[in-house]
Amino acid sequence: MSVAVDFQPAEVVARLEAVEVRRDDQVPLHALDWSVRAGERWVVIGANGAGKSTLLGVLAGAFRPSSGRVQVLGEYLDEADLDELLPRIGWASASLAELLPGHEQVLDVVLTASQACVRRGDEDYAAVDVARACDLLAWVGARRLLERPFGTLSEGERKRVQLARALMTNPELLLLDEPAAGLDLGGREALLRSLGRLAVDRDGPVQILVSHHVEEIPPGTTHALLLREGRVVASGPIAMALTSSALSTTFGMPLRVLSHDGRWTARIA
Repeated sequence: MSVAVDFQPAEVVARLEAVEVRRDDQVPLHALDWSVRAGERWVVIGANGAGKSTLLGVLAGAFRPSSGRVQVLGEYLDEADLDELLPRIGWASASLAELLPGHEQVLDVVLTASQACVRRGDEDYAAVDVARACDLLAWVGARRLLERPFGTLSEGERKRVQLARALMTNPELLLLDEPAAGLDLGGREALLRSLGRLAVDRDGPVQILVSHHVEEIPPGTTHALLLREGRVVASGPIAMALTSSALSTTFGMPLRVLSHDGRWTARIA
């Protein structure tokens, strides 16, 4: 059974309370406290090994923290009915993409998200689900890929299909793990344009995006969390958190941060 918590889900969408993750002798997250509220669009920035993907995996219910508690959409994950909760969370990551069959048609890759599975079986899909999948693929600029096998797509095309898949259940929380990684300039800008439209949509999901690069922050992002070795360097409204000083501490080198028209860049100071 799902267990409701004593705060308004409309206010707090996700909350980590002293969350720590240990793997053998590694500690990807150290006693992390963090809250995400309705209407916010977050970017999580940090170097390799900072704990960014681990953080998203915890929020997605992919694994449990070693200690601390996680609240998502009004429920504690360790007490929630995940079959009911997880369809309300859209998640796109490299680890999830590896599970998608390369021979499966793009339309089926998106459709199967509505059944919380990664491959097409004997299940039937309603016409409304097929129409939504087609509309989402068109929205991300991938409608022409409907009948293509997923394994034949370019990296940029796969990223667009994964975004459509993550949105299939009309989630309240969208988790995107390095969505622009591996893309060329054109592919990155096309994807960021889609994410920017989603970020400024008042009816869109709360968005948490992980990246190594400030250049990959979509326009419309409202908040930033900077991590170093599993610990918070800065957190809050993006203009206050994403400073030259905080980014320098995050990456261990002197950096200068610049912003223009909702986009960000960084370079050696």
